[in-house]
Parts: sequence; C-alpha cells; structure tokens
Amino acid sequence: MPFDRAELEEMKQRWLDANIEAEKAGDWKPLAEFYTEDATYGWNYGPDKDFMAVGRDEIRDIALGQEMEGLEGWEYPYQAWVIDDQTGDMIGFWKQVYNGKREDGSSYALEGIQGSWFKYGGNFQFSWQRDFFDYGNVSALFIEMLKNNAMSDGMLKRIEKATGDQPGWYPFGKAPVKFW
Repeated sequence: MPFDRAELEEMKQRWLDANIEAEKAGDWKPLAEFYTEDATYGWNYGPDKDFMAVGRDEIRDIALGQEMEGLEGWEYPYQAWVIDDQTGDMIGFWKQVYNGKREDGSSYALEGIQGSWFKYGGNFQFSWQRDFFDYGNVSALFIEMLKNNAMSDGMLKRIEKATGDQPGWYPFGKAPVKFW
C-alpha cells in the first residue's frame, strides 16, 4: 500500500525534532509515543545476543529507558535518510558522538555505519524499528574510552549492569518476534 510522501517526510522531521529534545534532556522515553501500541524495536549485539522490546510500554521502559541509561552526553545526529513511499520503509543513518573530547580535541565517536530501519505504521507512528551498527567499532570505542578514563559515571554503571541478565535480551535467534 503506497504512503503519502509528504506524510513520511513530516514523520521524519517530527522524529528528528523529538530526538534533539531527548538528547538535550538525556531522556529518550518520550519517544515511545512515536510507536504503535504493538510495535517492536530491536537490534543485534554481536554473535550471541539480540535485543527486542515488544509493545510501546517495553519500548519506553526498556529500549528507551533501561538501554539508554548512562548515555547522557551522547548525540545521535542523523546523516541521511532513505524513504520508500511504496512500502513505508524509512532508513535513517546516524552517528553516535560523545560530548567528551580526546586529548587531541577530537570527539569520541562511533566509526562505521550506524542507523535505524523503521516501518511506518500510519498516524505518525512506527510499527517497528531495527537498529544496526558495527559491534567491533562499538567495542573498540568503549575500550578506548575506558583506557582514557573518559567514561561518565552513568556510562560506567551501564556497562556494569550490562554484564548481567537484563529484560529484553535474548540468545541470538530467540527473540519473541521475528527480527526482520
């Protein structure tokens, strides 16, 4: 079913504006209103783990709450979008950049390709989202930051908490909904 291109463009702009506000506040939970009640939001984190939040409440509480805790001071500026008005697929490519600086003045930033693949569900809401990023680059950046003592206290707590079992995390291929 084709979608109105102007509506998809407006959805993109609403999403971008809300993300900027979330970054400023260090609170991404208000973004949950951009998802349908039954939406899913997931990502793969290496060869052994998938993350999947099922439903708007889990998206708010787990994906945008628990999983974003400690990421205050990080920004996710979108670089480009690919929008298919025939399918409602919207892909936004973003960077992950920390406000702390290296000794040489450069930003701590995730290299490689990162982004989110959204399925538009109408009514200015997404029916699903899947994030993608280079796990090797994430690991390398976080190790560099640890070695340079550049992690915030919140980020250090996040890493410590991530070593245990957390809601939303599943062994690879065992998420409660189809990943793609």
